[in-house]
Amino acid sequence: MTERSAFRSRVLAGELTLGAFAMLGAPLSTELLGRAGFDWLVIDLEHGAGTEADLLANLLAARSAGTRAIVRPQSGERLRIGRALDLGADGIMVPRLEDPEEIRAAVSFLRYPPEGVRGVALVTRGAGLGSVGHAEVHGINRDILGIFQIESGRAVENAAAIAAIDGVDVLFVGPADLSHALGLPGRFDEPQFVDALRTVAASAAGAGKAAGILLRAATDAPRYLELGYRFLGIGSDGTFVMDGARAALVAARPPG
Repeated sequence: MTERSAFRSRVLAGELTLGAFAMLGAPLSTELLGRAGFDWLVIDLEHGAGTEADLLANLLAARSAGTRAIVRPQSGERLRIGRALDLGADGIMVPRLEDPEEIRAAVSFLRYPPEGVRGVALVTRGAGLGSVGHAEVHGINRDILGIFQIESGRAVENAAAIAAIDGVDVLFVGPADLSHALGLPGRFDEPQFVDALRTVAASAAGAGKAAGILLRAATDAPRYLELGYRFLGIGSDGTFVMDGARAALVAARPPG
């Protein structure tokens, strides 16, 4: 079993894993996050400062720190997903999809034929730089972690059908997007929002998949563990810098 497939097995087994979002686009920042001990990092190309031109350096930084590197591309297009995988992503977090059919299509982008339509190029980091032969390439399909975001009311309604798709390993709630989509912007304690979280967690568990979410604060973890969430994002490099800088100023500034 490869390190990549072992990680996917841990997630599907319901083991708690903790991650963070690498939003600054800076390889050194990504390496620092990895060295802090996170199980996984999301290199964020949707909302982060980095672009595809920065991706390889950030993937190498995550690898050097011994953590799993997940890429959130700008969209669920085949070429964006394939490019991230070819550069060596351990998993893909796909944003902004909500219907089972479009998610099945995105899953096919994660996998080589005949299970999917990922382009076969074996001299890539994602295929072991030529160390994997044509006869073994299908094994890579089962190593990739597929994370699909739940960010709308329709996605919540379809959560059970989405979780049932082979290759959907994690249903990951984007709390800000979901709260706005439900007409409850930032009101994360509203019963309607909590009910949506319960629906997502139950749908994931019913299919033997994991439920994930980005926390507002690390101290919120017990609440989401109780709801059934095991794939927890607890911040980003940007928020850690901001929070640390503010705390330092408060500590150093004289009162009054």
